[in-house]
Amino acid sequence: MSEAAVIGQIERSSLLNRWWRVAATGFSFALFGVGGLLLGVVVAPLMLVVVRHRRRRSALMRGVIHHLFRAFVAMMCGFRLCSVEVRGRERLRRHGLLILASHPSLIDVVFLMALVRDADCIVKAALLRNPFTLGPVRAAGFVCNDSGPGMIDDCVASVRAGNNLIVFPEGTRTPAGSPLGRLQRGAANLAVRGALSITPVRITCSQPMLAKTDKWWRVPPRAGHFTIDVGEDIPIDSHLAEDGAQALAARRLTDELARLLGAERPHAAA
Repeated sequence: MSEAAVIGQIERSSLLNRWWRVAATGFSFALFGVGGLLLGVVVAPLMLVVVRHRRRRSALMRGVIHHLFRAFVAMMCGFRLCSVEVRGRERLRRHGLLILASHPSLIDVVFLMALVRDADCIVKAALLRNPFTLGPVRAAGFVCNDSGPGMIDDCVASVRAGNNLIVFPEGTRTPAGSPLGRLQRGAANLAVRGALSITPVRITCSQPMLAKTDKWWRVPPRAGHFTIDVGEDIPIDSHLAEDGAQALAARRLTDELARLLGAERPHAAA
């Protein structure tokens, strides 16, 4: 076979691979939407009727979401849309964690909730006004971000009840081309006010994938390889013991988090 023929075959294979990943990505989004719809109109209403005890109902719904997200991640990896490597996974097998994670991709929360049992998270108030998401959010008992000053108390209570609260300190996805966006101090304030240790999680990808400005159909040239680094806990006591000033402690914690979550690392091969 001539060199030109070999090059042409490689180009056709690459193009087919890319179109396959576009189609598989579209299917995954559609399946995610259908799954959310079924949770909202079938599973959640059924739980609200059958399981009267609120805490038991919340735990059951979070378990359902955890297993569904595990299956969804396995499906994405099976479709070769991405691959996932987890370092320090054993640190996520505990209860009562405050998990503060970087946020480079739209599917970060899916990865984390697939890894963590009894996961709680802060949801937008708009989800409680959406008829398709109202049921699952209410049944799972997720913390709503419109509760004002009481939101921090709700977050602290969730962690102390043994749930694992997932928070993205950036507040939104990391800007393209940056290892980390500007951290909001609210996450550190939560740790300080609740005297909660922090479990830092740094999520990186071998190339931009479902980033802040990306359209879902603009797939990268190769499947993205996600690396999820679960760091050692950051104890809060040492920060509070220095002078007792909560604002100063939150500022120092935010700086430490920025260093841990934004540290550059070599991109892994796809």
